[in-house]
Amino acid sequence: MLSDDLSRHVALHEVLGFKFRTQRILLRMFVAYAERHGDNFIKSNRVIAWAVEAPSPEQRRNRLLTVRRFAIAMHAEDGGHEVPAADALGRGIFRRTKPYIYSAEEIGKLMQQAASLGPAATLRPLTYVTLLGLLAATGMRISEALALRLSDVTDDGLIINKTKFKKSRLIPLHPTTRAAIDRYLSARLPISTCAAVLFVSNAGTPLCYDTVSALFRQISRKIGLRGGPGQSGPRIHDLRHSFAVRSLEQCPCDDDAVSRHILALSTYLGHAHVSDTYWYLQATPGLMAQIADAGEDFGRTGVI
Repeated sequence: MLSDDLSRHVALHEVLGFKFRTQRILLRMFVAYAERHGDNFIKSNRVIAWAVEAPSPEQRRNRLLTVRRFAIAMHAEDGGHEVPAADALGRGIFRRTKPYIYSAEEIGKLMQQAASLGPAATLRPLTYVTLLGLLAATGMRISEALALRLSDVTDDGLIINKTKFKKSRLIPLHPTTRAAIDRYLSARLPISTCAAVLFVSNAGTPLCYDTVSALFRQISRKIGLRGGPGQSGPRIHDLRHSFAVRSLEQCPCDDDAVSRHILALSTYLGHAHVSDTYWYLQATPGLMAQIADAGEDFGRTGVI
């Protein structure tokens, strides 16, 4: 059964230290699709038929290549599995999703909508208000926030143990952010749960990434930031981009100050290389005004 093959494939990657989250979701979707058609082996035409159901060229190619890697591993065990050609859907060019920079007003609306979540008088609204506020105030990854444990909340800040690049770091907190976490802890700690994570559901279980992402899309639609289901729009990850850009906007327009700020920001965000931080910095009116001022100064004095 393909589902058994997939279980072994996923288990192997997880034992090797890969999170394999997105790949696992896509492969489960494909296996369910293939098994509904009675397939016991991976078939190239089935992979392509499933891949083309994705809503965009990028997602279709991602589906194809994700299943293709699975097919290569399975073909090594049993030649009955077919390996689709990598260019079966054409040769795609990787394009980064253009980030959306939230305004302070939009972040406030997101948190207000989260505060109105039901059921009333439960932990759920406060959980999502605190989670979204923390992402906006620190720029941390959603995966890092969901992995936080109660013991990671220290007097010096938040300890990030599970990072994208297996690096640990300390995130200092603004007093207002720390006060918000303390308010959440006052409501969170009395809940009986065996989970040691910081953010939990009303049932006391750890929050699931897919659930949080789906809820974020839901509240984004309610405040007009996204269209209907299936339509693209601002992502929860864009809170991280917004933090990076707003942080740079507050930096003095000085070469040395910017260099120091970028290095500090890269460390704070947990990037492996400082060059990775540049992808988070987008042109905003504030940044463009600083660039224009610097250009005028250079034109007058020859010095930036």
